[in-house]
Amino acid sequence: MIRFENVVKKFDGRAVLDGVSFEVAKGEVLAVVGPSGTGKSVTLKHLVRLLTPTSGKVWLEDVEISAATGRTLEAVRERFGYLFQGGALLGWLTVAENVALPLRERLRLPDGEVESRVAEALAAVEMLDAADRYPAEISGGMQKRAGLARAIVRHSDIILYDEPTSGLDPVTSVTINRLIRRLNRERGITSIVVTHDLQGALLFADRILMLKNGHVVELSAPETFVRSTNPEVREFLDAQFITPDLLEKKL
Repeated sequence: MIRFENVVKKFDGRAVLDGVSFEVAKGEVLAVVGPSGTGKSVTLKHLVRLLTPTSGKVWLEDVEISAATGRTLEAVRERFGYLFQGGALLGWLTVAENVALPLRERLRLPDGEVESRVAEALAAVEMLDAADRYPAEISGGMQKRAGLARAIVRHSDIILYDEPTSGLDPVTSVTINRLIRRLNRERGITSIVVTHDLQGALLFADRILMLKNGHVVELSAPETFVRSTNPEVREFLDAQFITPDLLEKKL
């Protein structure tokens, strides 16, 4: 469904992505992990063409995103929902109004349908009771869930998550990870999750993609990832005290 073909991205002559190739199947949850500054968020931005490869190609089915323009690019972007690292809610709007923004700005739907879709999205992330509250009145975890509701309200079939558990306590992080997995199972949403939370990723993802120094170091199912003999993967796992026993808690 999604395919990176030998993607290179350079900034000021330095390759942040250096020959990255991988595929994501429809309905898959792919977690992208690796050290800071290794190109994880840069990878996400190529999917909605906020960035264009220096060389290589990015595909969504039979559309080359990396060359798309005009209505073709607009149609591609309509298929993606995006959960930003900080939630990116507007402080002067209520939770419900924040979630409704994509519908009012992009689709211009009748008020009744907007209200119905917003209620559906908030119910999916267990936030209906906070619909009339403002971002400053809810916790960081609730802000992330509201951001996720906004990402799914257009019925996008692909969701991109940029550090969805960043800054959250462990209990709230588990709640967000479970939501990612549940939305995938119940709605068949294809999910690409950039995260530093390797423990969580191993529990909710179908496969783990590890980047380091702009290269794909490992791409495998969690059960294979935790048993990898690749020295770079082993170092990454050992630094977080992760053993195969962790997978007994699979979400």
